[in-house]
Amino acid sequence: MAPFEKSMEMMPFKQRKCLATRKDEVCNIRSKFPNKLPVIVERYIRERTLPLLDKTKFLVPFELTLGQFLCLLRNKIALDQTQTVFLLVAERSMSCMSSSMGEIYSRFRDADGFLYITYASQEVFGAPPSADTPL
Repeated sequence: MAPFEKSMEMMPFKQRKCLATRKDEVCNIRSKFPNKLPVIVERYIRERTLPLLDKTKFLVPFELTLGQFLCLLRNKIALDQTQTVFLLVAERSMSCMSSSMGEIYSRFRDADGFLYITYASQEVFGAPPSADTPL
């Protein structure tokens, strides 16, 4: 992949496309798939350990819970045993995992019609001991 393409891939979705284009995309998606929600999933900008997803746009059923959606994302991201994934909805909220995507969408969707979710990792069991650390 060319360096320009890679840098475009790392840019947030909102910066890659203007508001009018994003609104048109949502209108097209909702007319073709009225029972699905348009969701954008991106890696946290300072995240270094998790890989980028191969796609950022997802069509999600209303009744799917956030916990089930997290399981789908975990299958797409190769995780170490000591890592977990945290989801931030609309870049500010950690929602309840039992909430349906429909509920979350109605509360946190952006003005363009997409629901934006950011994923990040966290070392939960501590880092492995280094060579200079006594056991």
